[in-house]
Amino acid sequence: MTKDQTGRVVGAAFGLVFIQANAVALPTAVAAPLRLLSLAAFLWVAVLGRRGRAAPQAETGSGTRFGRRYWYVVAVEVAGLAAGLFVIARVLHAPEATVGWIAFVVGVHFFGLAVAWRRPALHVLGASIAACGAAGLVLAAFDAPVVAIRTVAGVLPGVLLLASVLRPGRTTPAAATSEVRSGTPA
Repeated sequence: MTKDQTGRVVGAAFGLVFIQANAVALPTAVAAPLRLLSLAAFLWVAVLGRRGRAAPQAETGSGTRFGRRYWYVVAVEVAGLAAGLFVIARVLHAPEATVGWIAFVVGVHFFGLAVAWRRPALHVLGASIAACGAAGLVLAAFDAPVVAIRTVAGVLPGVLLLASVLRPGRTTPAAATSEVRSGTPA
């Protein structure tokens, strides 16, 4: 499996986790099909995505890199998650804001990945997920129903992540995001 394919599987796995963890707040008639669809999408990327042709560049250095810069982005992400979750739990006592913070930090981490991997289109995905997280934080601050918070800051980011990696023949979340933004196939 190429590094780009690995990146797609990682993105799909996080999309799956976002949806599975947050669909619990939805009515069963909505949650059950959503969970099944997200699982099917993950399996599509994880199993069938491995069969697709890899872009020749992926192995020569322009593909997704899991090198030092990637690990710096992940380290900052983990530190940001830990600090924010500590404040939310211990200082603010607002557990409903947790999902918003997680989505916000995950979205922001895509800005670092866009720079580290030289893939500017990841800014679009990052901004979209960060906006969902920020909206979830605002909803939590105004004591919105948990179903609204989890839908906006949990389910929607999961859908965005899965959608960014789902299109067959796309080697990166950036390619799918760029295609959505421009309206033309990459």
